[in-house]
Amino acid sequence: MRAMKLLVTGGAGYIGSIVSRHLLAAGHELTVFDNLERGHRDAVAQEAELIVGDLRDADAVQKALAGGFDGVLHFAALALVAESVAEPGLYYKNNVGGTVNLLEAMVAHKVPRLVFSSTCAVYGQPDEVPISEQAPPRPLNSYGASKLAADHAITDFCKAYDIGAVSLRYFNVAGAHGHVGEDHEPETHLIPNILKVALGQRESVDVFGSDYPTPDGSAVRDYIHVDDLAAAHLLALEGATAGQHRIYNLGNGSGFSVRQVIAAVEQVTQSKIPAVEKDRRPGDPPQLVAAAQKIRSELGWTPQKPDIETIIADAWAFHQDHPHGYPKQ
Repeated sequence: MRAMKLLVTGGAGYIGSIVSRHLLAAGHELTVFDNLERGHRDAVAQEAELIVGDLRDADAVQKALAGGFDGVLHFAALALVAESVAEPGLYYKNNVGGTVNLLEAMVAHKVPRLVFSSTCAVYGQPDEVPISEQAPPRPLNSYGASKLAADHAITDFCKAYDIGAVSLRYFNVAGAHGHVGEDHEPETHLIPNILKVALGQRESVDVFGSDYPTPDGSAVRDYIHVDDLAAAHLLALEGATAGQHRIYNLGNGSGFSVRQVIAAVEQVTQSKIPAVEKDRRPGDPPQLVAAAQKIRSELGWTPQKPDIETIIADAWAFHQDHPHGYPKQ
């Protein structure tokens, strides 16, 4: 694949910062566009130019793309489910409005390809598991709904302006890439919260629901290593076809229950992890597992780190090196 000049929105965040490093290793030239509201300056790859700006500022987005780019990888979004329920306007302005500003700037400056960071939250409560791309989208919250709306906008822009786009609908992303990893405030993801118990920063981890129709009663989720996810983005960038918007689920295709993840963390960290059973959270499905055959067959993607122990071990190494996360700005 030839070297490209690329803009990465949200390149100071967990996933954007790690995909940036994979892109740089492949020889691409990068500019990161991030407002640093929830990302970390220290997470931005040193070899990338950083533009501090906000997607909600249409003029700033136009200016950022004016230099001419071969493609955009769009990670910048708000992604807290509870916050999206409490403040839907914030999510539509940022996730939908920001994406439209980006698309309009791509049209104005003739940027031909886009890879979009989407989510399995667009599916809501699935009728069947594993979940395929043909499953009807029925988001249960403004986060999922705003991502689905952004997908619809991307489809329409591809048709109207001959952009080639690929949306990757992530399942549960975890792990780390060397000294780059996951640092959110607040942290809502299971693996980093269990690792905080191993670090002595929390007394226990909550298990929401112990009576699901699963082998051990706890909810089952599909975990994908962030490095495998990054590899899929490079393939998506190459596979973007003018005038088409292709959508792929991105997961391992196998699930691990909350209790299985806790047990794996205990094995990796050699720590006892106390678990506190709590009621189910409203809207939490018993199982969310990806049917990911489409991206395997069409783009040739194969996960290299599918086992949960490797995912946790890489995350554990990052959290040991960064027990309090990145330096605060």
